[in-house]
Amino acid sequence: MVNDWVDFGELKETLALTDGNLASHIAALEKEQFIVVRKSFIGKKPNTAFQVTQEGREAFQSHLAALEELVKGMK
Repeated sequence: MVNDWVDFGELKETLALTDGNLASHIAALEKEQFIVVRKSFIGKKPNTAFQVTQEGREAFQSHLAALEELVKGMK
């Protein structure tokens, strides 16, 4: 969520996932409308990039808050 758009290759490298694993996660996030997928060409090479939606940001913030509460409860 730091970058406005991130391409498939960069995301794959950052998360250390295989193409198939990343594609599965992307499909799930897109289904929930947490991300937008943009397919384009850079020269003759296909490029797929992703951007988090407002709904995705809110879901992520909610998830972080729940994790923080869980950690607080363990102390």
